Amino acid sequence: MEEKKIWLSPPHLGGNELKYIQDAFDTNWVSQYGSNIDSFERTLENYLGNNSFVTALSSGTAAIHLALRLLNVQEGDFVLCQSFTFVASANPILYQKAIPVFVDSESTTWNICPNALEDAIKYCLKQGKKPKAIITVSLYGMPFMVDEILEISQKYEIPIIEDSAEALGSKYKNKPCGNFGDLSIISFNGNKIITTSGGGILISRDRESKNQILYFATQAKENRDYYSHSEVGYNYRMSNISAGIGRGQLEVLEDRIIKRRENHRFYRDIFEKYEEIDLLEEPNEDFFSNYWLNTITFEKKDSKITKEKLKQVFSESNIETRYLWKPMHLQVLFEKYKFFGSNVCGILFDKGLCLPSGTNLTDGDKDKIKNILINLKD
Repeated sequence: MEEKKIWLSPPHLGGNELKYIQDAFDTNWVSQYGSNIDSFERTLENYLGNNSFVTALSSGTAAIHLALRLLNVQEGDFVLCQSFTFVASANPILYQKAIPVFVDSESTTWNICPNALEDAIKYCLKQGKKPKAIITVSLYGMPFMVDEILEISQKYEIPIIEDSAEALGSKYKNKPCGNFGDLSIISFNGNKIITTSGGGILISRDRESKNQILYFATQAKENRDYYSHSEVGYNYRMSNISAGIGRGQLEVLEDRIIKRRENHRFYRDIFEKYEEIDLLEEPNEDFFSNYWLNTITFEKKDSKITKEKLKQVFSESNIETRYLWKPMHLQVLFEKYKFFGSNVCGILFDKGLCLPSGTNLTDGDKDKIKNILINLKD
C-alpha cells in the first residue's frame, strides 16, 4: 500500500460547504448571482471592517488586474512590484502593457524594502513618469512593513495595491491584512488558508469603487435593456457555487488560523536546536502572521544539512516541500525590466525552503516530520 502523502498546504474542508452548495442547486442560482455571493461578501466586509467593500472574483490574479484597471494603469505606465512573490502579482501589469519595476525585499519580513522602493520611485521620476501603483505583498502570511511603506506612498502620492493573497487572518498592529492598500486583494485558491476552490476578492474603500469593479468584472455591461458596451470588460465574477464553498470555509477560519500558528510553534520547537537553520518569525508584537507557510533558510554553507538534501529526504518519505518563490527579476519573463535593491530576495531564494503547513497535519504527520529532522541532524 502506498505511503500517505503529506502535502505542503492542501485544502481542508469544514463540512458545511455542501449545505451552501446544495442551496445554490436548490434555488437554481449556480452562476454569477445568488445569496452565497452576497453573504460571502458581507461576511468578509464585517471581518475586515474599516469601510471594506468586497467584490468576489474568479481569482486573486483577476483582482490585481481589476485593481490596475481601476487605477487607470495603461500602456507604458510604471508599476512598482515586490520581486519576491508569485508570478500572479506581476503578470497583470503585463496584461495592461505597463512596465513593471521590481523592488527587493528587506531581511526582516522578506517583503518590499522601503529603501529600495524609494530608489525605484526616484528612478521613475527621473524618467519623467510617476509610477501609477505600488504592489506590496505579505509573503507567506507575514505582513509587510506597513507604516514605512504607507509613509512612502503618501509622500509621493502613489496608491498601493495590497497583495494579501496569502495573508487572510494576518494582522499589523491588530488591523487585519486587506486594510492597508487603496485597493487590496485576497486569494482563495485551493492551497490558501481557506478556499473557494478557486477565487479571490478585491477590496475597495467606497461603494462607488465596488460598483466600478463589478462593472468591469461582468463584461462592462451598461445599464440598458439590451447589451451595450463601450469599454473592455472581463468575465471575472465568482460563481454562486464557489461562494458557497467560501461560506462554509469562513465558518472555520479562526480555527484554521489557530492550527497554522500551532504548526509554526511545532517547527519553532524543532529548529531552535539548529544553529544552521532559521525559521521565519514575526519581528515584534506589531506583526501577527497566519503562518500560511512555514519557511526556513539554511545559514551555513558548510553545513551537512542543505535545502537540497532536506528536500530529497522529505521527498523519499512522500512529504512535499517547495523552494521559496523565485524572484520576478530573475525570471526569463521579466529579465529585461529594472530591479532595485541588493538582491536580498535572490539570496533568500538560494537558501530557503517551504515546509508542510496544512491545517490537516495530524500528530502522526508531525511525528514523521520531526523524526526525519532529528535523524538528519544526528
